[in-house]
Amino acid sequence: MGFMDLAQGVTLTELGSSSRARASLQWGGTIAALFLLLMNRTGRRSHMQTNLLVLYLFTSFPTVLFKILRGQFGCWVACLAVGANLFYPKTFPVARFILFVITPAWLANGLREGIAAGVYCLIIGVLVIITEIRGIGGFRNCECNLHSFSYCLGVAFLFFFTVLYLCS
Repeated sequence: MGFMDLAQGVTLTELGSSSRARASLQWGGTIAALFLLLMNRTGRRSHMQTNLLVLYLFTSFPTVLFKILRGQFGCWVACLAVGANLFYPKTFPVARFILFVITPAWLANGLREGIAAGVYCLIIGVLVIITEIRGIGGFRNCECNLHSFSYCLGVAFLFFFTVLYLCS
């Protein structure tokens, strides 16, 4: 950190809190999105929610793991996934994983850096809620069970980590 950064009004504590907020979005948001993907696979199996949650994961996936997926390891896994998709298309939907590997670097970095990542994650969270409400048939058909409560808790954590990142 140089003198010019301090001269522009950025302090070390501000940089530390923003990197902590980014790390909490990456790890907490990823865990919440993976939990919601698991809940989606055991519940209604909505393809729209799965696609939205994969886009959320693309934006909030931890940098260390994201670089591994975009490297040589990710290329091999994508190649094996395409091969598995040829023989078992219903079991291995490939397009969602290939998104992590083949997205151009400028687009991936643009969606993952800065305030755009938080706003994008917030919009996806709202869309996840809208698709869930439409999927169950509106508020009149809501029922209280363990699956519904767990799903609401996962969505709450999704919003918590996103709003925490946007507020810092």
